[in-house]
This record gives sequence, structure tokens and C-alpha cells, in this order.
Amino acid sequence: MIKTILLSLMKPTILVGGQAVIEGVMMRVPGSYATAVRDPKGKIHVDKHDFISVTEKSKLWAKPIFRGMAGLFEAMKMGMQTLQWSADIAMPEEKNKEPNKFVEFLSSLFAIGLAITLFMIAPMWITTKLFDVEREAVAFNLASGGFRITFFVIYIFLISLMKDVSRLFQYHGAEHRVVYNFESGKKVEINNAQNFPTQHPRCGTSFMFIVLLSAIIIFSVVDSLLIYMLGHISLPIRLVVHLPMIPLVAGLSYEIIKITARKESLIFRILRAPGLWLQNITTQKPDNDMVEVAIIALKEAFGEKYDEMVGKEYVAEAIG
Repeated sequence: MIKTILLSLMKPTILVGGQAVIEGVMMRVPGSYATAVRDPKGKIHVDKHDFISVTEKSKLWAKPIFRGMAGLFEAMKMGMQTLQWSADIAMPEEKNKEPNKFVEFLSSLFAIGLAITLFMIAPMWITTKLFDVEREAVAFNLASGGFRITFFVIYIFLISLMKDVSRLFQYHGAEHRVVYNFESGKKVEINNAQNFPTQHPRCGTSFMFIVLLSAIIIFSVVDSLLIYMLGHISLPIRLVVHLPMIPLVAGLSYEIIKITARKESLIFRILRAPGLWLQNITTQKPDNDMVEVAIIALKEAFGEKYDEMVGKEYVAEAIG
């Protein structure tokens, strides 16, 4: 056990990670990211961009918690852009259609509203109706947090049953296996990558679960202060106060997942376990063609530095 911990701590860290996109994978490395997508005819297209995080430009945004907030925003923005590009390549018939900006705006608004309703309003409302704990900060947030986690698990399970999402989750598994392969120091190739697990401790799924757990703690503290100052607290007040605190919760969760990913003690393995279990849903076994796409994305992201970077053991810090 001690030997494993020491070896883990001795490995250099590197920002390598990514995400699954439509019929492809995006890989991010220091200074750039690349997306590889296979079109309906089997040809693999690559789109590469230089990228310097705000955490490397600003001392404030490089500080703990702040770097998590910045990283989350950057990952969301990068993810939306790469998803749109992948859709244009994987579904060329849709690319030629004239986009309706108003419909796109309504779709985005609906998605945001659905997320707030499903993961914020509904858990609080159900807790208020089922339990008489509105004035008890910890009990209320434990109950509403439990409903929030339940809804999250049910949601990802239901969407995993959709054919297109199932393929997306296979590419997610391909991304993880290639990152594992790169971290191991072994030659990055299909056969080697396919021997690694699809679950990774620094996955976005694990991050989301830590966010849900952190929210229970932070919201309990905030609600306790509000009850102390106001003498009471209602559902609308909770909603108005909790929503703006989501970036803070995400920033704290980022720090937690960075710590738990490298530690091997029992407490940290317990914290990692639910996120790894959830990845049994959000990652699926990829075929060799999918792994090939993920490897190309990694190689193109590194570019000329690829040969220099491979063949060493790392701990990849990026969440993907």
C-alpha cells in the first residue's frame, strides 16, 4: 500500500483529458486540444486549436477553488464547440440546413430550465412536501440532496438506453482507455489501450457526483446561517441563494477530485467509488475503430511534441 502511494506521488502530473463527441473524441493537452471524428464514409477528420487557460494567465484564477470555476466554464465552452463541429462532420446532411437561431435559443433555454427544475427545484419541492424539515438545514439538504442524486442516476441511465447516447458513451470509454494507456508509459496503440478500464477517477461523471455531495455540505452551512439571521427560510429563498453558489460548489469539487484521484487511503477510495460505479453507465466498451479515433485525437493534440511526451508514466490531471 505505502509503495503504491509513494510511486503515485512520484509520477509527474500533466493536463491530459477530453470528452466524447458525436462519432469521435476531443483530447486536450497543455497548450492545445484536438477533436477527431469519423464521417459516415469512414474518413477521420481532425480539428486542432491552440488553447491557453485563464488559470495560466491570471494569478487569481490559478488559486484553489477559482481554478475549478474557470476550468468548468472553459470545459463547457470547449465541449459545446467541439460537439457542434463533430455534428457537422458526422451528420453532413444536417450541416447544409439553414440554422434557426430562435429555435436554437429556445432549445438552450429549455435545456437550462429542465436542468434547474430537475436538479434544483424538484428535489427541494419534494423534500418540502414530504418532510417537515424546512427549518432544519442539515436534514433538509440531506433529503433534497438524496433526491437530487437519485434523479441524476435515473437521468443518465435513461439516456444511456438511447442508441446515439450509447455510442457517445462508447467513445467516452475509448477516451478513458487511451488516457490510461498514455499515463501508463506503454506504447499508445489500440491493443494496449483496449486492456485498460473504461472507468477513470478523474472523469466528469465522478466530478458531477462530487458536486452533488459537496452541494449538500455547502448548502447546509449556508442555510444554517440564513435561518440564524432570518429566523426562517422558504423554498424561493433557498433557490435564489443556492443557484448562484453552483460555481463555488464546482470549484470546491474540483479540488476534492484532484486530491482523491491520487490518494490510496480507504477514505479516498470510498469517495471515489460512487463516481467510478456511475461510469458503468456513462462509459461503455469501445470497439477498435473508436479507440483508433481517440488515439488520433491525442496524437494531433500533441502534434510535434507527441514522440517526446509518450513513453513516460504520468498522472493525468484533466477531467474528462
